[in-house]
Amino acid sequence: MPSFLRFKPLNQERVWGGRALETALGRALPPGRPIGESWEIVDRPEAQSVVVGGEFDGLTLREVIQRHSAEVMGPNWPADQPFPILVKWLDCRERLSLQVHPPADVAPSLGGEPKTENWFVAAAEPGAHLVIGLRPGVTRERFESAIAAGTLEECVNRVPVAAGDSVLVCSGQVHAIDGGNLILEIQQNSDTTYRVYDWGRVGLDGKPRQLHVAESLQSILWDAPPPKLVKAARKVAALAFVREFQITRSIHAAGKTLNSVAGAGPSILSVVEGRLTSEHGELKRGDNVLVPYSSNSVLTVVEDTVLLETFGFSGKDSQCIFPAA
Repeated sequence: MPSFLRFKPLNQERVWGGRALETALGRALPPGRPIGESWEIVDRPEAQSVVVGGEFDGLTLREVIQRHSAEVMGPNWPADQPFPILVKWLDCRERLSLQVHPPADVAPSLGGEPKTENWFVAAAEPGAHLVIGLRPGVTRERFESAIAAGTLEECVNRVPVAAGDSVLVCSGQVHAIDGGNLILEIQQNSDTTYRVYDWGRVGLDGKPRQLHVAESLQSILWDAPPPKLVKAARKVAALAFVREFQITRSIHAAGKTLNSVAGAGPSILSVVEGRLTSEHGELKRGDNVLVPYSSNSVLTVVEDTVLLETFGFSGKDSQCIFPAA
């Protein structure tokens, strides 16, 4: 089993997207198109990550898990169960819609899936903001009135952000990302999004994009307080610790060696700054790889590096593979 599985990014054209995946991460993009998302690791019927390099080159993530579920996910993982995490880069050149994902107890009645997600801000232009949650005292009645009046800005919590900030957005929290943000999104394997407001924008076809006001109103957690940012700092930080996944951020100096231990559980390693090498190739800024359950690997830090590690998504015995200390 290789040290890590690398996948071909799946670029997604979005009306609010830009070219930052090219300029900031050095990737080749289709010319002349606004690329808003790159799906880095995904196992869904409509979208499959394909392995690049190594013994599994050309296989989809679904095929790898079906054939090697114990080695990749651990001995108790059913081979027909999808990979539970979806990893994306978001280039938010313009503001995204105001939206919400349904909570787990609401999603089945709406025919959707819950989606708790974490945003890590890799880069932010001066004045960039996130919209996360409702302002204190905003009720459903006031929110509905603001939709009709076009004054939803008065109802939502808008916070300034800088590179290195991170925030956990749970299902049921209304949210949007302002323009000028490059974000690594780590989320439940879901693609259910209800748009409640789109700031009067039209889509790539020149027509207003579909809204889902009724579904949004059923999904919003009206009494939930806005989540707090984890601010950037030169130290180890727990970014998210929820039932769906856990994420840590760690900083490693050039020359350091990182060792994984087989059986600790699979993890996702995301390089948000710096560069590392291993016997299976180089990892650089922007890379997101899957470290299998059975992997014994050694990574050497070539440049000062900031890593995110996502784990805890394959069962209670899963743990951090690359200790931050």
